[in-house]
Amino acid sequence: MISKRQYLVFGRLFYECLLLNLCVLVVLVIRTPDLVNSFSNQGFQEDLLTLLAVFNISWLIIILADGDPESHIMGSFQERIRQVIRNGFIFIGIMATLTILLKVEYFSRSTLLAPIFLFTFGNIVLLKPLFEFMKRRNRYSSSNYNVLLVGSGAGVSRISTFAKQKAHLGFELVGVVGDESIESYNRLGGLKDLDSILDTRHIDEIFINLPQQQEEDIKSAIRTADLRGIRVNLVPETPDYLGNNYRSYSLDSNIPVYQLRNSPLDHFRNYLFKKAFDLVFASLVMILLSPIMLLIALLIKIDSRGAVLYALIRKGEAGSTFRCLKFRTMSVCDDPLNGTRSTVKNDPRVTRIGRLLRKYDLDELPQFINVIRGEMSVVGPRPHRVNLQNDFRKIVDEYMVRHYIKPGISGWAQVNGWRGPTETVKQKTERIKHDLWYIANWNLLLDIKIVFLTVFGRKSRQNAF
Repeated sequence: MISKRQYLVFGRLFYECLLLNLCVLVVLVIRTPDLVNSFSNQGFQEDLLTLLAVFNISWLIIILADGDPESHIMGSFQERIRQVIRNGFIFIGIMATLTILLKVEYFSRSTLLAPIFLFTFGNIVLLKPLFEFMKRRNRYSSSNYNVLLVGSGAGVSRISTFAKQKAHLGFELVGVVGDESIESYNRLGGLKDLDSILDTRHIDEIFINLPQQQEEDIKSAIRTADLRGIRVNLVPETPDYLGNNYRSYSLDSNIPVYQLRNSPLDHFRNYLFKKAFDLVFASLVMILLSPIMLLIALLIKIDSRGAVLYALIRKGEAGSTFRCLKFRTMSVCDDPLNGTRSTVKNDPRVTRIGRLLRKYDLDELPQFINVIRGEMSVVGPRPHRVNLQNDFRKIVDEYMVRHYIKPGISGWAQVNGWRGPTETVKQKTERIKHDLWYIANWNLLLDIKIVFLTVFGRKSRQNAF
């Protein structure tokens, strides 16, 4: 059975093929002044037909290979723009390859590629007007896609919002079937009334959003819809504790699974971007600031006895331990593994050169070696001592989530003023809240912003002593 949405897919394919061929003809008119006389050349005619066939078939293959075409018309305006740009780059690659293989002689390479750029640009420019046209058309159309919701709770609100957002596709939420708690959502009746509602109203699809405990009610609703040939969509009730950042997938046995605390860094492409940024940035710092680091090492030796570097045992990614390197800033240092004494204001242990280094965070420079060794990142949650970690875990339930990624030399908490003492509950919870926000919302520009604020921001040096 062809759903009404499939007609929208056909409409989209027709519109894009029409736009594509128009772009090809526009480029030919501009690039071929003697176009009328060229048509008398049999070789030109054959190449033109070959060119048009290659353009149209290639675009159709790209559309069909890029997932389910129906899912793309269901996507948001921003998703459609990303899809058009992505497919445009693929189109260029395919056309460049095919025209070489088919030995098209009458058209230059720029004439072959220009229609794709024009088509991609035109598709983006016309996308918004097309969305608005579809909204107005479907507002007065008799072929709207009538949706009925069977459910309760938060699912009703989500699917109601979904239907409103997809109004340009003809979605219309006819009403809701469920208990009395959904009166504000045009309740048509209870589950016992579903038979009569489906018999008296034209419904194209129903969405069932009921708790798993109501298994019999779910099965009954499905049977009722099946008897009338109405499509059914099951919307599992998402528990509140899933939060916003989770990923759903299926095991081989078709068991639905929700992966909690999903982060952009779980995607391999993003992981590579961050890894590349870390290595390039850390290497540049080590090369450009090596004279300054040598000078600091010399001053530390002159100022007080002891080693130049202090290697603290810290907790890293997945709870692993590593030696976090710092320039020594104290005359008497805590035990690297079991130390419990935090630095306080006007701490007598801090040396003269150490006070200057700590004020401008220069004591952290050797940690770029940790970044190159893969133990740390340029940006991330700051690594904590073992005893401090145990203290945090007792107060902040989600504390260990910060160990999903590598610790950083600087972080979102630090540039927002949450560095230094962790004596109060607020200081601890705010630091972790900022760390978790960073993990959930990472992007490369955010890392660059944090680096900039670390160097030039005022908050980043609060409580630096």
